[in-house]
Amino acid sequence: MQKQLQVATESGHPDCRLGGKNVSSCECFAFFKSVKITHLNSMRYLTLLLILLSSFHYALAQEPEKPKPPTDQPKADPNSELKNVVMPQVRTQDTTIRRIMEELQRINDSDKQNSNAIQGLLQGREIDNITKYELIRNNIVFASETYYLLNKKIIDLKSRTTTNNLDVFITSLNNPESKELGFSLSDRIVELVEKVVLKGKADKNEKNSKIVESTKSIIASPIFQSFTSLTPPLAIANSVMNFLHSISVNNKEINQNTLKEFEKELNKYVVYYTALNDANQKFEYGLNFNKDQLNLLQDNLYDHLMFTASALKYQLPQRGNKSLGETLNDFFFDFKRDKVVTFFNDLETKYTKGKKVDYEALLRENPNLKEVNNQLEDLVLQTKRFENLYNEYFTLLDSYYGKVNSSLKIAQDNGLADKNTIDTKQAEFRNLKDEAVKEIQASINIRELYNNTDKIKYRYRIF
Repeated sequence: MQKQLQVATESGHPDCRLGGKNVSSCECFAFFKSVKITHLNSMRYLTLLLILLSSFHYALAQEPEKPKPPTDQPKADPNSELKNVVMPQVRTQDTTIRRIMEELQRINDSDKQNSNAIQGLLQGREIDNITKYELIRNNIVFASETYYLLNKKIIDLKSRTTTNNLDVFITSLNNPESKELGFSLSDRIVELVEKVVLKGKADKNEKNSKIVESTKSIIASPIFQSFTSLTPPLAIANSVMNFLHSISVNNKEINQNTLKEFEKELNKYVVYYTALNDANQKFEYGLNFNKDQLNLLQDNLYDHLMFTASALKYQLPQRGNKSLGETLNDFFFDFKRDKVVTFFNDLETKYTKGKKVDYEALLRENPNLKEVNNQLEDLVLQTKRFENLYNEYFTLLDSYYGKVNSSLKIAQDNGLADKNTIDTKQAEFRNLKDEAVKEIQASINIRELYNNTDKIKYRYRIF
């Protein structure tokens, strides 16, 4: 348009050409004035647009929205742009309200879920208290039976050495007068003195007769008869040997060679009786040690029982001058399974509200029950200790059997008894030993203790 004006001015014509038409100067001036006014109005709109855009960005800064990918928009007139500037503020307010409503709904849903969870926990807590109580009750009831059984079996095993028949058999083998193997040690010693020491001249003179009589007197001495069944043969052999050495000093007919020959023959018997005596001593030592361990176990059982009885509000027994076994036997007249069951029934009745037992209060106000339950592992370990001592007894018996058989074999090898006699005695000893094992097993009945102890769930501790 400026170019057209310039051309018209330069041509010097009083009129102008606009849009290919000839116009007068007045019309041309009016045209340019309208253009200037239109241009100013556009500037005002642009300024307003910038102000509105700044307000829009400020609103976005107060509550930002997720950026949206730019889209190509067709060009529009200034009035349409102004309308579009106002719309984002409306959308922002709608989004904020919507988000507030969604958050309120989410909180409401969360409250419902938490309420359900709390109710579930409360119900679970109640079930948990019932489970704890039932475990404690069952464990203590079974433990009351275990206390009784363990004490009874300890007393039974302590009273055991061997059976009567087995004792008689061993005593007969150790008896110097016995002829269980076809000979009597007393008779054999007298024969050796007459044949080896006196050379078959026992009746030749009074001196020799006195030696034989003195030998018989030593063998029959009340001192040896009062010894236990473990040592008489060895004590007799040693005493006779000392006697012969003493008289050889003044008796030239009894020289060192004679004494050595006598000692050699006597040692055949000494070796046998030494082996038998060793078997007896080791067996007796093993039994005494086993008995000491059973006494210690019974002491521990008493201490544990007193702890439990005190927690259950039982009156504790007074030992006084009674043995521990007597004290416990008397106490078990009151402390037994059916009375422990009654104790728990009364406890449940006490904490019943309406028709429901308040297990939470029961456990909270009786913490001693938890303590008793948590200490039951010690009781179970005591039953395991008894089991070990019980098995150890049979190990001792097996070892004893083997040693006695070995001593009988020595008697055979040394020519003291023939093979048939030794085989018969070994078979008899084996039968007596098997009978003893069966009798003890039937009397103690360890399976009864196993079955009761297995019912105690001692690994579950209550806190």
